[in-house]
Amino acid sequence: FVSSGTQLLSLVPAHGLWIDANFKENQLAHMRAGQPVTIVADVLPNHTFKGHVASLAPATGSRFSILPAENATGNFTKIVQRVPVRIALEGDGAKLDVLRPGLSVIVTVNEKSPR
Repeated sequence: FVSSGTQLLSLVPAHGLWIDANFKENQLAHMRAGQPVTIVADVLPNHTFKGHVASLAPATGSRFSILPAENATGNFTKIVQRVPVRIALEGDGAKLDVLRPGLSVIVTVNEKSPR
């Protein structure tokens, strides 16, 4: 028997890998869907993966959080917001097979490319 609310399994897509990268709001001015991306994963640090910006979220990550920050005191401290950016990975093969959900990566967007 299992208690109510206990996680039994996680469904993970077998293909169509992507990365949800959280960029600071001041990094988004020239970022557009379609721009090329390079990715380095800690699991394979000597390999550069390729991808492209698939989409930018319509709001900051804090707007989607389960527990939004409340400011009951009335004091305001500016905090740089982060916006989720979906990165679609390109290519396939043995190298992509090492990537798993939750791994750390460094994403670099080529903003000089129009698309």
